[in-house]
Amino acid sequence: MDGATFSRRQLFRYTGATLGASTLTALGFSPRPALAEVRAFKLTRTTETRNTCPYCAVACGIIMYSLGDKAKNAKSSIMHIEGDPDNPINRGTLCPKGAALLDFIKAPTRLSYPEFRAPGSTGWKRVSWDWAMERIAKLVKEDRDKNFIDKNKDGVTVNRWVSTGFLAASATTNETAFVTYKVVRSLGIVGFDNQARV
Repeated sequence: MDGATFSRRQLFRYTGATLGASTLTALGFSPRPALAEVRAFKLTRTTETRNTCPYCAVACGIIMYSLGDKAKNAKSSIMHIEGDPDNPINRGTLCPKGAALLDFIKAPTRLSYPEFRAPGSTGWKRVSWDWAMERIAKLVKEDRDKNFIDKNKDGVTVNRWVSTGFLAASATTNETAFVTYKVVRSLGIVGFDNQARV
């Protein structure tokens, strides 16, 4: 742009900007305080927790940010989830399902307590965690006592339990998966898998 030569488009742009600024100033609005304000970063006061996405066998790393005052008996609330850039699997990226994990956590239909449907019943009823754990332990012991195989047909000690299988979740660390593997194998369970293969 040389001297006082304006194109039509530039004339409209400058005229519109001048008109808008003069109108805001006449109404008493000054942009200086708004431009000078520094907004606080939304994750400043949050607690950062690393975890694994629970959806598929890829086992992408995620970072969950929870907000709470950490007072006794106070529950923190997860307010943001993003991919973990330090995780060698996904390097901070997430698929659409992983990116929508916050909706999964906050869903009103998500169960946060155990339910039980009795044999022959058509409905589920809420039970306590203690009741559920006792019931699972009782059924595990009954089935293992009934179906445990000490020796095979050749008399070789095998210590197998083949009537029950165990499927672990991908939302676990390698260390937790290793301990789970040891517990399951110590019971003699042969059918054991984890969709993340960890």
